[in-house]
Amino acid sequence: MTQACASLPARLAVEGLDQHYGSAQVLRGIGLDVEPGACLAVLGRNGAGKTTLLRCLTGLIPESRGRIALDGTELTRLSPNRRARSGLAYVPQGREIFPDLTVAENLRVAARAHGLERTDAVDEAVALFPALRGLWHRPGGNLSGGQQQQLAIARALATRPRALLLDEPTEGIQPSIVAAIEAVIAGLKGRITVLLVEQYLDFALRVADSVVVLSRGSVVERGDPKVLNPEALTRHIAV
Repeated sequence: MTQACASLPARLAVEGLDQHYGSAQVLRGIGLDVEPGACLAVLGRNGAGKTTLLRCLTGLIPESRGRIALDGTELTRLSPNRRARSGLAYVPQGREIFPDLTVAENLRVAARAHGLERTDAVDEAVALFPALRGLWHRPGGNLSGGQQQQLAIARALATRPRALLLDEPTEGIQPSIVAAIEAVIAGLKGRITVLLVEQYLDFALRVADSVVVLSRGSVVERGDPKVLNPEALTRHIAV
């Protein structure tokens, strides 16, 4: 597989992370330790705090307490822009590509923002999702949901991140594109650290090296997906 990241993967560490919306506590003492190049899947029901966790990690919402570090570099007080420049990339639920820009422009803007416009970063990212070449001049808003998801992941990879945060990348996506995303995540392991929030249990268990389950903002299960009881995991994420 094409090299998708010129930087070394980073250890992502989270310690004692709390988050509040007003008086309501959403995250309670979250602790995570993702080895460099590993994939950690975060599972849980809707409302368990999974997206809030990712938004805290990226700096889009403030944490109330705790520590976030990438290879020992403290990110907790940094702006989202500085966290991104430290090597953290985020693909949010809903993709959030630039709908009026073409596929090519979406990718080039991301690379340029990280000083990578004169490198092969865009070509490396597109090599993982070759279908994007056939859509090169099409506006992002005219793509299907699956095509937008491929573009969103490729755009994040065009920044050559050291850690990649993915929020439910299979949601509403056709099976063939789910399979392509799974192959990309599997190929990134060892090259980029991946934190995957996912509702599709079978998908998460296939790609993850370790699993954390959230319930009401707290970690209630963690471990090796090959060892954890699938029935217990299903109970935790069932609606």
